[in-house]
Amino acid sequence: MRLTVLLLLTILCCSAFGQEISGGDFEYIVVSGDYLIKIGAKFGVSAKVIARENHIDYDALLFPGKRLELDNRHIVPDGMKDGILINLGQAMLFYFREGKFIHAYPVGLGKPSWPTPEGNFRIVELVENKAWIVPVSIQEEMRREGKAVLKKVPPGPDNPLGKFWMGLSIAGYGIHGTIAPASVYHYQSHGCIRMQPDDIAGFFPEVRKGMEGKIVYRPLLLAVEGNGRIYIESHPDIYRKGIDYMKTARELAGTAGSRVDWKLAEKVIESQDGVARDVTLEGEKP
Repeated sequence: MRLTVLLLLTILCCSAFGQEISGGDFEYIVVSGDYLIKIGAKFGVSAKVIARENHIDYDALLFPGKRLELDNRHIVPDGMKDGILINLGQAMLFYFREGKFIHAYPVGLGKPSWPTPEGNFRIVELVENKAWIVPVSIQEEMRREGKAVLKKVPPGPDNPLGKFWMGLSIAGYGIHGTIAPASVYHYQSHGCIRMQPDDIAGFFPEVRKGMEGKIVYRPLLLAVEGNGRIYIESHPDIYRKGIDYMKTARELAGTAGSRVDWKLAEKVIESQDGVARDVTLEGEKP
């Protein structure tokens, strides 16, 4: 009985069964100053995946006007009807209103040595042009690394919070903009949740004090769309919580498992490329 309970908790913590897919396949035209990491951070797709699917080098020099094919499909996790759901395993933020999924945004999260915490939260503060009061722990890190130790950074181009700040009821944490857009969709922060400047500028007016949210850790997701197609999305276990991907995928599939191409599913899971992939068994696709 104890083993069964532990397995169930692992599945709920580290995976998700959803029904909706955000994003899609589209063409992107390179503009001046673009590079793959920057493009990937903007749309929520790995730069390595972009390089592979466009048959170019990861560090390729991109010229304005070049056309790239992007696929940023993500499974929308279940568990939220109104408010904000952040899946650390996907590095994505999902916004729901009145029981409907509204929008998905890539986010930057805490590095493995300083992970973003899981848990329920409320929005307790909404501030434009907030000064950054540097936590003592980060001051100590600055000192260890031989950097100038800052205690406060005023609003402006050097403020890592960007223009918008949404304070969480999880003390010391917030959702904010960034002066380093290429760091979004990566794990480089001290635990706060970074958004692209344009994304948070559009999202900020939608948010209200008291809005509820949830932070979860689900690197593996499975969705069965209304048309019967089955998708799996697999990400690295960045926070090293431990997950048996194939076993969990089979548990998630449940009765739909007979319609999954498990050889293809295994390849998708092992690739951990962070894109929702169709794994419906050939002949079962509508």
